[in-house]
Amino acid sequence: MEPPRKLATLLIIAGIVVLAGCAGGISGDPTPADSEPANGSSTVTTNGSVEVHYINVGQSVSTLITSPNGDTMLVDTGHYNDDGEHVLAYLQRHDISRIDHLVTSHSDADHIGGNAAIIEYYETEANGIGAVYDPGIASSSQTYAKYLDAIETHDVTLYETRDGDTIDFGDVDVDVLGPPDPYLENEDRNENSIVLKLTHGDTSFLLSGDAEDDQEAYLVDEYGSELESTILKAGHHGSASSSGGAFLDAVDPRAVVISSAYDSQYGHPHEEVLERFSERSLPAYWTATHGNIVLTSDGQNVTVQTQRDAPTDPSTLREGDPIDVGASDAVSDRARIESDGTTSIDTGSSDTPDDTDSETDETAAEAGLTVGEIHADATGDDRDNLNDEYVVFENTGNETLDLSGWTIEDEAGQRYTVPEGFELAADETVTLHTGSGTSTTTELYWGSGSPIWNNGGDTVIVSTANGEHVLEETYS
Repeated sequence: MEPPRKLATLLIIAGIVVLAGCAGGISGDPTPADSEPANGSSTVTTNGSVEVHYINVGQSVSTLITSPNGDTMLVDTGHYNDDGEHVLAYLQRHDISRIDHLVTSHSDADHIGGNAAIIEYYETEANGIGAVYDPGIASSSQTYAKYLDAIETHDVTLYETRDGDTIDFGDVDVDVLGPPDPYLENEDRNENSIVLKLTHGDTSFLLSGDAEDDQEAYLVDEYGSELESTILKAGHHGSASSSGGAFLDAVDPRAVVISSAYDSQYGHPHEEVLERFSERSLPAYWTATHGNIVLTSDGQNVTVQTQRDAPTDPSTLREGDPIDVGASDAVSDRARIESDGTTSIDTGSSDTPDDTDSETDETAAEAGLTVGEIHADATGDDRDNLNDEYVVFENTGNETLDLSGWTIEDEAGQRYTVPEGFELAADETVTLHTGSGTSTTTELYWGSGSPIWNNGGDTVIVSTANGEHVLEETYS
């Protein structure tokens, strides 16, 4: 795998944008991964969690990824009709102060709608854009011209990104599987989307842009079983020309995510696609009914959170109620995809017995886990001193607690999963730091790139591996 090539020339002539690339990289460019992506055949040790946020942007797509060491990647920025408004608001709500990697899957205006506005904001009011990645096929739209103008104005590094490239994302492998060289289908933009596979431990995410049948056929021929991924973002908003049978069989996902409008003028997701998902018993999460979808991988398991509890059976997907684009309510746990391929579903409070409170209190008392200290206000700028933001937990019980798979989250639904095999002895404490580091028997690291705990007040929520709340500590 090679690093992407820097695009050296940006020419705008009579409204037609022409991109010319030059081979080779510069010092500090993204570097090749050290090894092939994990395919789930063996357990890989990881530190921290990867979060993949599929943002509800209507008939469009935008995906935010945060790595364990705090790097950020934004793939596409929504539709041109809102100029990135909803995506930017989402990034601001999640305290994303810098975009290290801005990926343009392809140049259609419903994928790059917010590119110019986001580049402008991060270059003038926040901590900048690290680099932009583009497949190198131009569009004559004004939206594309504005995007390139913003790159040129702020002198942001732009890479032509093709099959075989990699993007340096810390401990997470990011492999570029498309578009190939030469391009497919006379440079059709959809069929030459940037396709990314992100691998964290034994879990992986495939982002396929608007790839349709020709690019999917290329991917199957070129990569075969290497396409296997835990999660698939359905191509082209759930169009019938994407997510073909051979491609789905090669990817063999545990779940799929669809990003399109509830009342899509194109009929997305198409019934043929939903039937293909149903035939393979694939749970489907649809931004139109589930809202924002946040998937968190600890390297072995993937936890699914959504804003709304809606059907995931492809045959009943449309029975869910629509959720407004830009809705800001928090996400909640819905399912957990285990390392062995099984999926446990959070059935919600409606299935809980009337004596839930007493049972939870009893469980908490038996567990003996308490919050010893909450240090929400780090010294100096919280963003520059993330490991000085922490929560101390103490086992006040008489027996060792196995905290494997337990989760700690805040009121906004940001969540950390305790690594497998972690135990807390009686009368011992463990400190959960917001930033990154090497976990020990007394120190754990969230791996977040931004602050978690609000200085003005928040709630620490602890749940067991099966989703049972055992502790809530509110501070102000």
